Amino acid sequence: MLGSSALVEEKMKKKIENRKMWVISLGGSRIVPDDVDDKFLLKFKRLLDSHSGKRFVVVCGGGSTARKYMGALRKLGKRTKAQSMEGIAVTRLHAGFMARIFGREANEDLPLNMEKVKSLLKKNRIVFCGALRYQDRNTSDGTAAKLAGFLGCPFINLTNVRGLYSSNPKTNKKAKFISSISWEKFYGIASKVKFEAGQHFVLDGAAARVIRDKKVVTYIVGSLKSIDDILKVKGFVGTVVGWK
Repeated sequence: MLGSSALVEEKMKKKIENRKMWVISLGGSRIVPDDVDDKFLLKFKRLLDSHSGKRFVVVCGGGSTARKYMGALRKLGKRTKAQSMEGIAVTRLHAGFMARIFGREANEDLPLNMEKVKSLLKKNRIVFCGALRYQDRNTSDGTAAKLAGFLGCPFINLTNVRGLYSSNPKTNKKAKFISSISWEKFYGIASKVKFEAGQHFVLDGAAARVIRDKKVVTYIVGSLKSIDDILKVKGFVGTVVGWK
């Protein structure tokens, strides 16, 4: 007989297995690390194509491209809102680019609100978008979290690290990897990170608050294989927020 924690995990796995709708946050650093990573993007397309029975909303980030423009505006003395608006423009550029890569299964028009995203999902298996609108202290990850809460589906954040660490693994070799964390504890960590337009932390405080309040099961991963494993309800490398 399964123990209480094992029963919870079994129920969660069954719930995830039956999910036909997923929100994915595709970091801009994965689209354009230095130059457009066409090989990675082709693999990403093949991955989503291999799960043809599911529908996806893919929220594109701005990455280093956006940060370059925002950094220039910052040096020129422009306020945070102006920096954020430039970042939003880049996320939408990336979303349109991705939609053209995917072709017929993706949307032609970029949605600017959550109701439009939901509407587009009726005729498109995959809907790409950038940031939907300007909101203070928010990023494209925040947009993805809100969409997952709005649509009532799980959320996968594909970034350039394999998951959540106790501290920045790029600067601290002793940083410990965290494979599972509660919504409340994750929010406690994310809310302490000082907000900056184009920030690097795996999820911003606004996104962490949404997934906590809406009880959105969230995955933070750094590879396409991890996404494939999650969609197949297999063991994966990454962090899950909300199971325990």
